[in-house]
Amino acid sequence: MRGLHADTGYLMYRLGLRSGQLFNTFLQESGLRLRHYALLRFLATSEGALQRELSTRLGYDPSAIVGLVDDLEKLGFAERRPSPDDRRSRIVVLTENGRGFLRDTDEAGLRVTNELLGPLDATERETLHTLLQRVAEDGLA
Repeated sequence: MRGLHADTGYLMYRLGLRSGQLFNTFLQESGLRLRHYALLRFLATSEGALQRELSTRLGYDPSAIVGLVDDLEKLGFAERRPSPDDRRSRIVVLTENGRGFLRDTDEAGLRVTNELLGPLDATERETLHTLLQRVAEDGLA
């Protein structure tokens, strides 16, 4: 009988849990959670997004996105603006304060990654990243 660590899916699940725990610990002081951080990171790569697009791209329930955006607006990290394409819709954009928060957390995020990937050398980390990107692009697109 194979042990749990012989199952790749289970290992990915456990590493995902550990990664989430580490990120939530480093975010704790700010009052944010990993879901907020993921939303901010996504917004940093776009010119803004409709809430329904955020829900689809991040895989979060639409009602959860509303609360997350509300939290980020209260902190001044994101704001809702009228959509240039549809006056009835609003897009969520990252503010300068949000960009600053992400810059300030880059080092802590790198420490979390280094803790998770400590046993790997630079080449192995690059290989792992490339493979995870390929799986993510296919499975999370």
